[in-house]
Amino acid sequence: MSIAIQNFEAQELYYPEIAEISAVKRFTAKEKWFEITLPGGRSLGHQPGQFVQVSLFGAGEAPISVTSSPTKKGAFELCVREVGMLTNVLHSLETGSKIGIRGPFGRGFDVESFKGKDILIIGGGIGIVPLRSLINYVIDNRKDFGRLIIAYGAKSPDELLYPEELVQWENSKEIEYHVTVDQGTPEWKGNTGVITTLIPPLDLDLENTIAAVVGPPIMYKFVLMSLKTKRVPDENIYMSLERRMKCGVGKCGHCQINHSYVCQEGPVYHYPEIKNLQEAI
Repeated sequence: MSIAIQNFEAQELYYPEIAEISAVKRFTAKEKWFEITLPGGRSLGHQPGQFVQVSLFGAGEAPISVTSSPTKKGAFELCVREVGMLTNVLHSLETGSKIGIRGPFGRGFDVESFKGKDILIIGGGIGIVPLRSLINYVIDNRKDFGRLIIAYGAKSPDELLYPEELVQWENSKEIEYHVTVDQGTPEWKGNTGVITTLIPPLDLDLENTIAAVVGPPIMYKFVLMSLKTKRVPDENIYMSLERRMKCGVGKCGHCQINHSYVCQEGPVYHYPEIKNLQEAI
């Protein structure tokens, strides 16, 4: 490999590209949705489940999951929870503001191997953000997949993301949509309880169902127990691990779990790869 090519690849990995915020929408008190346009309207070229490194000069850099499907061209989308200095500054930006983007990074969902299968989405809280990329990929390539089953849980009705799309999912004849909240309100008419309450009633074709699970770390143990009770094979389960990734390229060790670097071998893992990996779950 020539030095010129090596330098180019290093630049692609380490140097942020200046992109523009082309649209902003507030979802909740803590989350905002952003549409990001790269120079020339170039597509990001990601897989569902991958992330980008977002940088703001003077505020730092942070990994943020891509929430739009690769089938969306000309721009990509992020949904950002305000949890620290960088996200606080990002929430203050408006349409036309410039930000730095590196990526996409990591391993996403292997959508090619999912084709012909029923897809069971299990999303807890902000875990629905990367799962939305997979959901919309399946919707946009509907003939390539079997049933699409979505189980989505949040702490309260006010914390449910993508409210307009949730209505579409609920009304769609091609989507089996189930939702729950930990704590309801007087206006809430849906299911109340943790997300695992949605799993037992599901009628699944066990050998033909792929389960994609994303949520807070505390959720995984109980979701896995529920899936095992349903007799979903381990080989049919994929999950995205939340770790504090820093560099995105496997150099800093910030996200390392024993021998595995989440920013490289994840964030999406095939469950058999990590079920015996200490501290993974």
